[in-house]
Amino acid sequence: MMDLNWYAIEPLDVVLFRESKPFSPGEGSWAKGIFPPLPSTVFQALRSALPNYGDLKENKNRNLEFLGAFLMDGENNIWLPTPKDLIAVGQKPEGEEEIEDDLESEISDWHRTLRLQPAAELEQDGWSHLCFDSDKLSPMVAPTGELAANEFICRPEAWIRADVLIKYLQGEEISNSQVDSKGNKQANFLADPWSVQVLPHIHMESGARQVRDAEGYFTEVAIRMFSGWRLVAGISSSIEMTAVRLGGEGHHAIVTKLEDNAIAPIKQLIAGFSQPRSEKTFAYLLTPGLAEIEPTVYGIYPSAWQECLAGCASDRPLLWGGVSTIKRKHDEKAEFGLLPQRAFVPPGTVYRFNNRPSTVNLLPEHGGTWLTTFQKLNYGKLLWGK
Repeated sequence: MMDLNWYAIEPLDVVLFRESKPFSPGEGSWAKGIFPPLPSTVFQALRSALPNYGDLKENKNRNLEFLGAFLMDGENNIWLPTPKDLIAVGQKPEGEEEIEDDLESEISDWHRTLRLQPAAELEQDGWSHLCFDSDKLSPMVAPTGELAANEFICRPEAWIRADVLIKYLQGEEISNSQVDSKGNKQANFLADPWSVQVLPHIHMESGARQVRDAEGYFTEVAIRMFSGWRLVAGISSSIEMTAVRLGGEGHHAIVTKLEDNAIAPIKQLIAGFSQPRSEKTFAYLLTPGLAEIEPTVYGIYPSAWQECLAGCASDRPLLWGGVSTIKRKHDEKAEFGLLPQRAFVPPGTVYRFNNRPSTVNLLPEHGGTWLTTFQKLNYGKLLWGK
């Protein structure tokens, strides 16, 4: 990876990043969104601050590299998706017997973490009754044998601080907070640092005080980041402080360059964990990946990994594609068009390997210019642990 310049991207208002589902007020009146946005969206925002290549085919260079986007708080701490295999362990208050395991809600009152394990490796831990297709991956389950009688398991918050992720990749046990160099207590995990804002739109009938029968009402779901929070991304070009359009509806963000000390944890992650360290290892997905099961069909892990994969902890895929505009040759007018819809593996996904895989990034091995673009934008970036 070439050297990147890193920038904070601070929204000036709410931001809209619509999902891939084709949307029009006449057919579906609710437009959901994806946040944080996919790399290509933030890359295009930063790219718009650079000189234009030109509109000819020979001008369409792919000479820029990009990594991101991640979250940054007001104290310049970088936050990344919590590994999907992490579970938190809480302690029941003395005399309290009714607290049950809870993997649905995010809970902040806990004291240590465990990691989900392939059920096939925990048969002696009470999981021998679990049935699954032997030709598929073993389910990932909690090692309940490591719990004390007064402990319960829950789900940690959605975001982990970048320097704490380094400890995770090194195989260390993680608590929910730590004391910093100044003696202050510092959270290691946080819930989503944004709120959801629903934006209804009403189109009135001309000359009447009523909503149009057709295409008269639709609703968008916007994101408002908490005060001081920003996106952070790296690009292989220099950008002066400026405002760029970010997402839909013309919303803008301020782009400012970051000092090296602010992005030191990211540099340490990339430099120290970009390659597998051993045959039997695990990998954390830093950016959305694309796992090809068969041509144009995508899943959580590629079919080529079936033999060397022991287990996988993930979440619902990120669907992206759908409606766009295209320009035909020799025609300046933009027309309605459809982009291929792809199911991206969400960041934070964790893979457990029996043997080292042949690839170190989660992208198809073959493709056209779109694959070159994904490689340049560092889709499917894996960080490897011990």
